[in-house]
Amino acid sequence: MAENSDFVKTAIPKFDGYYEHWAMLMENLLRSKEYWSLIEVGVTVAPANPTVEQQCVANASKLTDMKVKNFLFQSIDRLILETILHRETVKDIWDAMKMKYQGSNKVRRAQLQALRREFEILAMGENEPVNDYFARTLTIANKMTSFGERIEQVTVVEKVLRSMPSKFNYVVCSIEQSNDVTSLSIDELQSNLLVQEQRILGQQVNHEEQALKASNGGRGSGRGRGRNTGRGRGRQSKELVECYKCHKLGHYQNECPTWGENANYAEFNDEEEMLLMAKTNCEEMKEEIWFLDSGCSNHMIGNKDWMYEFDETYRDSVKLGDDSKMQVMGKGNVKLSINGRVHVISSVYYIPGLKTNLLSIGQIQQKNVTIVFNEDTCKAYHDEKGLLFSTHMSANRMYVIKALVVTPRCLQAAKKDVSQLWHNRYGHLSIKGLNTLTNKDMVKGLPALKDLSEKCADCLTGKQHREKIPKQAKWRATLKLVHSDICGPINPTSNGGNSMIAGMNVPKVFWPEAVKWATHVMNRSPTLSVKDITPEEA
Repeated sequence: MAENSDFVKTAIPKFDGYYEHWAMLMENLLRSKEYWSLIEVGVTVAPANPTVEQQCVANASKLTDMKVKNFLFQSIDRLILETILHRETVKDIWDAMKMKYQGSNKVRRAQLQALRREFEILAMGENEPVNDYFARTLTIANKMTSFGERIEQVTVVEKVLRSMPSKFNYVVCSIEQSNDVTSLSIDELQSNLLVQEQRILGQQVNHEEQALKASNGGRGSGRGRGRNTGRGRGRQSKELVECYKCHKLGHYQNECPTWGENANYAEFNDEEEMLLMAKTNCEEMKEEIWFLDSGCSNHMIGNKDWMYEFDETYRDSVKLGDDSKMQVMGKGNVKLSINGRVHVISSVYYIPGLKTNLLSIGQIQQKNVTIVFNEDTCKAYHDEKGLLFSTHMSANRMYVIKALVVTPRCLQAAKKDVSQLWHNRYGHLSIKGLNTLTNKDMVKGLPALKDLSEKCADCLTGKQHREKIPKQAKWRATLKLVHSDICGPINPTSNGGNSMIAGMNVPKVFWPEAVKWATHVMNRSPTLSVKDITPEEA
């Protein structure tokens, strides 16, 4: 039987409301049938006095336009078709659909701007499959392309690498270091990430299976003394026993061969369940133990002596898991020595009565630190310093760090004499004048002062007077007496200004400023010219 092309029907894409997707499929269909020129140029119109050839070309163009119009009519629903039936050519129909669903140039620019923002803030969810995230990313990229934005393949690749969650950090670093990102295709990147995703899912399944085996191989469910049903171990095989020290199968905790190997490992035997370290009842507090807490908004300690640059005025409250609140009575910094390296922990809350030391995982991650949880191990990596610490899960499923607190020491202390302090503040006014201000309530806040323990060196320097030039000179030989002009620039006398400059060790170019403030202080100091008031009040 001879082949008939009528039996092969072209699948026409149906318009489902997503214009960008429909337009892409329809354009591909029309290009494959060499009809796309009608969309770009339109129908060929015969001139006023056409030749036979020109008329044939115009008729053929109209016939082709009717075929393409038939394709569009079959792909568009009736409700939408009613709005474009009055269009004469297929180009008019296409432009009408484009204007209806993409708008004018101004509207398209606004929509493109929104798509750019959506593309920039796009990030993969923690539990989102890799295929779903790639689908979301490419959907936005295709929409931007339909609005005229040129999206290079490397742009999509770099965006995906930047927005992957922390569990893909290792494979992302490996891809960036071992491959040229500019030549890496989207499909190749997706396949690499899918392999890592399958590996992560496999580890989770294996971990759950081991936990299930350990729970089923533990104590029996019965109360009798039969085989493998009683409370005792009896003939129970150790192959299914999980060690609470190393979390491996085959031995008990007291038989664990890893005792004493990990210096940064702490073991706790508390049977009480803990919820995000919301509240615990530790009877003994160990200064070197710090708990990593993902539910804690800030670092918290209960020992104020460990802190430096402490702000006692800071106040806040912290809500615990049992809805109770604890008052924050200050904030400061703490230095911790972990494996011989000193780290500064900033913005630490001081909560009196807190029995445990809490390190907020969220606050650590804000310092460009990546926290990686792998099975029963927690590691922290810094972009420049590398591995900061590594710790294992304890028996009660907590992550703890053994760290030494570097307490600040004061190697030298200096005490300022109060009388000397107020003497300097008042432009080196005498102690008698200061006490006059206090006794007669001429000022507020000035304490009663004692005599200075020693003479003020700045006053001795600032209140020196110039010796008089002698009118007669003793000379006995020629040229022993030199005649000179003894008159020069005359500065107004200001003992207070001179003393202030000497006390503050500032250059003499600031002498006018010192005189200004010395005058300001003198006008608010007692004087014999007026009684019981200052010159400012007179």
